Amino acid sequence: MVQDLIELCKKRGPKIYIQTHNFPDPDAIGSAFGLQKFLEHFGIEPTLCYAGRIDKLSTSRMLDEFGITIYSYDEIKDDMKEEDPIICVDSQKNGGNILDFIGDEVACVDHHPTFVEETYCYKDVRITGACATLVTGYYMEMGLVPEENVASALLYGLKMDTMQFSRGVTELDIAALRFLFPLHNKAKITRLEQNTMAFRDLKAYGAAIEHIQVYERFGYTMVPFACPDALIATLADFILDLDEVEVAVVISVREDGLKLSVRSEIEKVHAGYLIRDAIEGLGNGGGHASMAGGFIPMKNVEPMGTYYEAAIREKFMNVLEKMGYLKA
Repeated sequence: MVQDLIELCKKRGPKIYIQTHNFPDPDAIGSAFGLQKFLEHFGIEPTLCYAGRIDKLSTSRMLDEFGITIYSYDEIKDDMKEEDPIICVDSQKNGGNILDFIGDEVACVDHHPTFVEETYCYKDVRITGACATLVTGYYMEMGLVPEENVASALLYGLKMDTMQFSRGVTELDIAALRFLFPLHNKAKITRLEQNTMAFRDLKAYGAAIEHIQVYERFGYTMVPFACPDALIATLADFILDLDEVEVAVVISVREDGLKLSVRSEIEKVHAGYLIRDAIEGLGNGGGHASMAGGFIPMKNVEPMGTYYEAAIREKFMNVLEKMGYLKA
């Protein structure tokens, strides 16, 4: 029950942090904002924070549109103490996509599968299309009505993470939609959904198209330069949209390593298990059945030599063979 989270925050406060995963997307931002405003109903005033960058156009515009204030770790690390409680939202400790802050991670609200078990004072991990659905459920459970900007942010996160309710949708997501729809600002959502691509993104699309390879119905491509996390995920969706592709892997080359995004539209291939097994011993990865992500540090890439891309592709293909998807 969410009442347990409320009591935990009151006991451990007054300073509470809500941390999203690194490079937060609209669902992470909307969920964190929704939870922040929910807790304010009970006299709790959390601070939103993240590591990495907010580098997707739709997400940065979301902050302005809904009046959301969120701080980077560099802005708050000098004030944060070891005993300060942290609520992980849209992420889990040791999940490979969240920096370990100085504070104490006492709670977790997430919709991703658990790959590394951790103990929290409060844990709400349920598989839904979006984390925003879980936070919306808190308002419903306590009989609260979110203000317009909060409802709009939650709905936008829900729509984005489910690809307009076409991916990973559960009955809880539909219930959240039914609750939020009469409360949201349609004009603001429409503005956010228009002009979501920046001019610089075109170069990444061009590189992904240039390097794509398709084996049976497995699409694999590499972008030989650094891309924002959100853009890599968008490119994976783009590759999956091809009629010839059912499973897609996109790699972006960064100075500190390789960022990967995986998509699957078939039950036989679980995206989270695929990336976990493919890069085991090289890096960390995991996620949902239909979408997942991971990272391989450069120190583990260099020993594979000049043709590391082919070596990583072979690892994915070997796992897909074991899954019975590709022919041996």
